Amino acid sequence: MEAILYICHGSRVKEASAQAIDFIKVCMKSQSNEIQEYCFLELEAPSIEEAYERCIRQGATSIVAIPLLLLTAAHAKHDIPIILDKMNRQYPAVTLKYGRPIGVSDEMVDILMERLEETNEKVTEDSLILLVGRGSSDPEVKRDLGQLADLLRNRLPKSQVQECYLTAATPSYSEALEMADESQANKVFIIPYLLFTGILMQSIQNGLQKVGDSNERKIILCNYLGYHPKIERVLKERIHELNGEEAYVSNYA
Repeated sequence: MEAILYICHGSRVKEASAQAIDFIKVCMKSQSNEIQEYCFLELEAPSIEEAYERCIRQGATSIVAIPLLLLTAAHAKHDIPIILDKMNRQYPAVTLKYGRPIGVSDEMVDILMERLEETNEKVTEDSLILLVGRGSSDPEVKRDLGQLADLLRNRLPKSQVQECYLTAATPSYSEALEMADESQANKVFIIPYLLFTGILMQSIQNGLQKVGDSNERKIILCNYLGYHPKIERVLKERIHELNGEEAYVSNYA
């Protein structure tokens, strides 16, 4: 019997963890698997180990592990696989398949466009859009967010789009805000490329308090991604991939 194990990041902000659980519960309804569990990499329960064992106690003979992560970085390539490898060695009779993160797609850019549109502020050729990612020392994160920014530029060719990062990569969010303050843009749209609320969303909001609107410029903070049917669809694709020959192979040591 095949189980699906959804792996979320975890947050010190309880609302963020609750949003992740609600998201996964919606996704579970569209899957026929009798055994489905969610878990967290850190900061929240149940842990990956606890949820893995729950699947086995319910009779799982194979487990499909799906990371609810936006981009490919250390968590997807190292931290989660190390734990899964430990569990796989502990229960060698249970087949384990590990899926890819959400990654770069036109569907994710569709959601970014929705987040801009729902502000009810028109994006013009004098607008600047800051796409704010979590950030990582892993170069793949910068590559992927850069690709998303390029796709967004293709949708908004008359506006300026700049990606930036909250941690461990450049340009930093604070540097991007300084650039926005010095620019000729009459509107600055901030799009948090985050799945849920949390500490990082608070950092974005705190940064905006230091800038604020002026007579020449309006600052518009868009919603983070949150639950969206298109993200649910991508997760279904990741599960489907594992039943073929497209399984994501981590390169952890």
